[in-house]
Amino acid sequence: MTSIRSRLSISLIISLVIVGFLIFIFFYVKRQFSKSHTEVSQVVMVKKITSMGKLELVKYAMKDIVEKKEVHTILPDERVLFLAVGEVTACIDLTKVKATDVKQTADSVIVTLPQPEICYVKLDHQQSKVYDISGAWFPGNAKEMVEEVYKIAEQKILEASREMHITDKAKENAGLIFKPLLETIANKKVALQFK
Repeated sequence: MTSIRSRLSISLIISLVIVGFLIFIFFYVKRQFSKSHTEVSQVVMVKKITSMGKLELVKYAMKDIVEKKEVHTILPDERVLFLAVGEVTACIDLTKVKATDVKQTADSVIVTLPQPEICYVKLDHQQSKVYDISGAWFPGNAKEMVEEVYKIAEQKILEASREMHITDKAKENAGLIFKPLLETIANKKVALQFK
């Protein structure tokens, strides 16, 4: 009787150990298979090196809502509603200033600068959002519509900055920012004019 009990207790203990081991193996294997990690590989190549000489004088941060619609006669119209957030910067290219553009007198300096230009237009891809796409039958169509609306939005922001006379503001800021710097360096009165 005691031998049967001892055999039964030993069998029970062995069974519990085996079940515990199997449960441990199950959770260990499950954890190993559910683990994931991300690997990113990249190769960075320098495409072009450009010497910089542009003095940025004004930056407009802008928002625009762009709706692009393709109207079809039979199929439903394709439509994208897009919130564009970006910036436009105007600058003066100081690499275009030559020695002949700087004239000195006894008590003053006259500097002739090139006309201000728009340095860049940049959309902020983090803040810009596509709010609605409708009528696109295939995923490729939707992707093309979004790419086109990005280009249109960038162009619209550029046009709006021109309408707001961003280059005139750059001229004004040249007098406020660049002129005092030149006066400090030259220790003379500086007059700025534009080609």
